[in-house]
Amino acid sequence: MTQLDTSKISQHISQQFNVELEDVRQRVLTMGGLVERQITDAIRALTDSDGALGQKVAQRDVEVNAFEVGIDEDCTRILARRQPTAGDLRLVVAIIKTITDLERIGDEAEKIARLAATLASEGRFEKGYDAVENLSRHVRYMVRDALDAFARMDTEAALKVAKEDAKVDREHVAILRQCVTYMMEDPRTISRVINLMWCVRALERMGDHASNIAEYVIYLVEGKDIRHTRREDLDEELEKNR
Repeated sequence: MTQLDTSKISQHISQQFNVELEDVRQRVLTMGGLVERQITDAIRALTDSDGALGQKVAQRDVEVNAFEVGIDEDCTRILARRQPTAGDLRLVVAIIKTITDLERIGDEAEKIARLAATLASEGRFEKGYDAVENLSRHVRYMVRDALDAFARMDTEAALKVAKEDAKVDREHVAILRQCVTYMMEDPRTISRVINLMWCVRALERMGDHASNIAEYVIYLVEGKDIRHTRREDLDEELEKNR
């Protein structure tokens, strides 16, 4: 009896699986690019008092949401059909977690955009924008570098992003303190300064989500969950795993 040669079938299935994984991975990066643009435009709407741009950015959030839903559905389909193991399973899990954080970064950008439109209608508040712009630049770099680490599966770059979150937290606190000073100096600015503080809070949350994405990269490559590891202990913790 002729024996069935299943090697070519297995190879075909494996190749198709790799194509599916790569397609999903590329769409994550496309989604990330859209989210980066949302951050940039939301901050520009804020600092330029451009209410029309703020509204436009807010309306574009549906595109980010659509990416999350589509990628999540494909990952669920891969899990059901392919039943991946080891590294492939970690990749799918990391992708599902990453798109969740990207969607939340998009939500924070939408929040800033809506607040920018409100602030533009109230008249520009001249103080505090330079510090907010500096913080936004730091956060954008974190998001960009986290996505770059994901694209290259670079744990060293991911580790650097995770450590940056502490600096964002310090900037966030410093700006909030300054905002309190503005309100004490001129109570008439309270409403506008509070809206500005919400923008700063949204940026701080974006930094948290970027740090999460970096942690998923480390989990993907090293198989190590560092979510509850102190930032100063990360190097030592990863070295134990090698």
